[in-house]
Amino acid sequence: MALTLDDISALFERKGAAQYSGEPVTQLEHALQCALLAEQAGADDELVTAALLHDLGHLLNDQGESPTLRGIDDLHQFYALPFLRGLFSERVLDAIRWHVDAKRYLCASRPDYEASLSDDSKRSLALQGGVFSPADARAFLDRPHAQEAVRVRLWDDAAKQAGLPTPSLGHYLARARRCCMDSPA
Repeated sequence: MALTLDDISALFERKGAAQYSGEPVTQLEHALQCALLAEQAGADDELVTAALLHDLGHLLNDQGESPTLRGIDDLHQFYALPFLRGLFSERVLDAIRWHVDAKRYLCASRPDYEASLSDDSKRSLALQGGVFSPADARAFLDRPHAQEAVRVRLWDDAAKQAGLPTPSLGHYLARARRCCMDSPA
């Protein structure tokens, strides 16, 4: 069953105060910071929405604090997709779906990227299949919306700053409303 924007808002209200796996921000702060970074980069409504919702699967499939410490890959990038399908375009869904593989791609294609990851991101990288081989990295780029997923991933990595002021969830849900599939043009 697809979520509505009101459902998404309620989910962030109920679970958004949870700590974001070993980082100095909550799940909601991380989502808002990621959306802010997308907005500051001039991204359109679809990419800002993907940035906001890229980790929604963590809230929908709560595995507790830092599941990577217990060897769990929660597959959050896939978990949210059935709940968002029908609400958003494939571009939004693909940016969410591929943001984990974008990390694997960036580790393969940028020499200093892996070292820049947080401890939890390094643990999850191993659980998520590790660094792409050169062939897998090339194949990743052929996927629909892979470049958008890379952008979301880079914003994701930077969206972990304690105390960073951001616009409200309502601000970003208004942008999401503009790109909903049932929204009038």
